[in-house]
Order: sequence, then structure tokens, then C-alpha cells
Amino acid sequence: MPSEMLSGPDLGAGYLHQLSIDRDGERTTFTYHAQEGGADAAGPPKGPLDVFGYVHPGVPCQFGGPRCWHRRFLLPFAETARVRTAYNRSRFVLQTMIAQAYEGVAAEVGPALGEVVRRLAGPLAAEGVPWYLGGSAGAWLLGASVQPRDIDVGTSRAGVDRIAGLLREYLIEPVAPTDWPRSGIVHGARAFVGTFQSGARVEWAVPLEPGPPIRWAEWGGRPEEARTLPTSFEGTELKVTRPEYALVRAWEANAPGRAAALLDLVRRLGPDRELAVALLDRSRLATGARAERLHELDV
Repeated sequence: MPSEMLSGPDLGAGYLHQLSIDRDGERTTFTYHAQEGGADAAGPPKGPLDVFGYVHPGVPCQFGGPRCWHRRFLLPFAETARVRTAYNRSRFVLQTMIAQAYEGVAAEVGPALGEVVRRLAGPLAAEGVPWYLGGSAGAWLLGASVQPRDIDVGTSRAGVDRIAGLLREYLIEPVAPTDWPRSGIVHGARAFVGTFQSGARVEWAVPLEPGPPIRWAEWGGRPEEARTLPTSFEGTELKVTRPEYALVRAWEANAPGRAAALLDLVRRLGPDRELAVALLDRSRLATGARAERLHELDV
């Protein structure tokens, strides 16, 4: 069956958007398309969409032409209404997300996190579903002088679906098997918690087919493996991953300002040297650079 357009063309954030579906027996692929839309779409866009997980197809696409960005999700056809709802919210908040990514507009992490905690903490605790916060938002909660760009949530396979249900009206990507370019094929979802004009992106996922456990993996879908610390937010007790995770990523990204703030936090808390060694060993840093960074922890 050929591709069928479900919505579009829709305008926004400098892009022309379409939602399409491809059905092949029991397999249904939903695709978000976004191409530069010119002045009619309030363009040109302020930046590319790869920061939100979009990719360029290898050939010009049927709906978006040669300069189209894609996000794909594999779901039953019965999920069409939910995908359409997430697609619409995605394009409505895209201008705000682009401003946060490219124009220095701060993500409203505090209010968004308050809403996330209110939605998740009680139900997940009652149901015994493990979850924790990580990334820069976790380090921020521990006192790091960083401005989080989004909110990363770690959980189990069952937790991915439950969190999507609790944040349903905020979803910008449906909970589904999908490709996260830096993580591979995952079962995950994304939300934008807040209004169309302000808020913060929230992400959570687990590997679709978990392989052998990676020691102390932050996002491996095995919450018991991640090294966490207790903290609280607005009176609610939370778990956050140790700042060594975010620190090693900052070193890999060659982000000295962020790395300095995270290193200061690690030193104040007391370094988890065992964790740092493991993370550096599997990082993209050269061997010599790993030794230099490890030495910084002990200074």
C-alpha cells in the first residue's frame, strides 16, 4: 500500500509539516515530515531539526522533497488518533523548542519538573515502577550551576508506557519503537511539558532489545544498574543519577563551561572514582585525555 498523508500541509516554525502512514500487513509506520516552508511558514527556520532526533532520508521523500526531515514510529494502526495528537502538539511547540536550542531561550525546567513530579511520583510509587532523573536536570537538582536544556527520565520497559500515559496530553512523540540517533532503536517517547510558548522537553526510553548489561548504564532500561543519589524537589523525595554521567558527556562534547560546573559539583559531593573510570573507559575520549580527566577529579 502506498504512503498516505494523514495531516498536512501544516505550517509552523519555518517548516512545512506533514504526517503520513505506511501500512505493510501488520506493520504500520507513522512519519513526521518537516521541510523548510519559507515565509508562509514564518521562516526561514532558525536551525535544523537533528537536535530533536530528526534525520534526513537518503532520497527525496514523497511528501517533503529533497530537504525533508523525518521522525518515524512503528505502531498499530489503531494508534492513529494518538499519533495525530502528538504530531499536532509537536508542531505547535516546535518554535519554542527551536528558540531554546538556537536562540538562547532558557527551558522552563523548574515549572515543567514540578508538573512531571506531580504527575509521576504518586502513581509510580504506588505501582512499584522505578524511575529517576538524570542528565543536566539531575545535576541541577543536586546544586550544579548549569541550565538544563531538557529533562531526562530513566525507568524500566513497563515504566516507559506508564509515564507516557501519565503525560499523555504533553506528548510530542508517541510511545513507540523508534530511532534515537545517538541511542539506536529504542522504545521511548518525548513530551513538551508546559504551554506552547514556554516549558521543557522531557525524554525517556529503554533499548528495544536490551543486550548484555552495561555496568552502571544510565539509560539501559535496568534502573537498578544506574548509580543514583537521593534528593528532593518541592517536598517530594527523588532519585537522580550521579553527576559523573553528565560530566563525562560534557567532556566528550568539549563543553568547558558546563564541564567546570559539573566537576565542581562532583568534587563537592565526593567523586565516585569507580564510576568515573568505567564511564571514561567507554567514552569517545582518547586514552590520554581520559587519564587527564581522571586526574582532574583528584585535584
